[in-house]
Amino acid sequence: MTNKDFIPSVNFHLWEPCNMRCKFCFATFKEMKQKILPKGHLPEKDAINVVSELAKYGYKKITFAGGEPLLCPWLPKLIKKAKELGLTTMIVTNGSVLTEKFLNDNRLYLDWVTLSIDSLTDKTNLKTGRAITGKKIITEKRYKDLVDLIKKNGFGLKINTVITAFNYLEDFNQFISFVKPSRWKVLQVLPITGENDNEISSMMITEKQFRVFLENHKTQKNMISECNNAMKGSYAMIDPAGRFFDNSEGKYNYSESIINNPIDTLLKKMNYNKEKFLDRNGLYNW
Repeated sequence: MTNKDFIPSVNFHLWEPCNMRCKFCFATFKEMKQKILPKGHLPEKDAINVVSELAKYGYKKITFAGGEPLLCPWLPKLIKKAKELGLTTMIVTNGSVLTEKFLNDNRLYLDWVTLSIDSLTDKTNLKTGRAITGKKIITEKRYKDLVDLIKKNGFGLKINTVITAFNYLEDFNQFISFVKPSRWKVLQVLPITGENDNEISSMMITEKQFRVFLENHKTQKNMISECNNAMKGSYAMIDPAGRFFDNSEGKYNYSESIINNPIDTLLKKMNYNKEKFLDRNGLYNW
């Protein structure tokens, strides 16, 4: 990689544990948990160090993801550290444990909240595992209440929706028009070898089916769509062990840990494509 290839936004998947059982999940980090970190996350001090090193290198925006990042007791410390170092801060959450207290407590340091909402139909969410322990779904009313809390506290709101064989014909228009997110990211379900390939076959869709969903929601001006090809290589990502990884070949390619190695050296081994990052509207007024 050269400086011109540098993607200024990074996703830190700091926490492997999750309370949902999404069968399409691309962030299970099974091998990492088995061979490197049995607990599925770094100690607090090391996680803070990762954030500091990313800021020092020149990243402008950091997204804290998981697993479910709100299960991490020191997430507020990471958000605060990132903001104090000048980064735009975002979390991606399934919303199950998001509270008004968390939003109030982090108002000064957190910029964006992204809710992962794949369906408003109980049956679909149970099929895909988008439910607490795979059994308890979040209702549409609860999602709307969370949106109200997020907006009330002044955060930017983003919605992520993964499109599968179970929801590509669902109609989100009324819901999206009601919640009015700043960004609605619509993602074609992505197979990743070693992460979700045991579960994903029944959920795969063609690009033609993906376009059906997009066509049915073309009036939503804030919709950002990403097919499988757009996602590959266009995200700078850190795994729970503090390693850069990319998905350009349909499986994960990992670096060594940021904790013990200079970022410049690590990025040379990554297949990140800034042009694809820009093409998918990854750079916006964050």
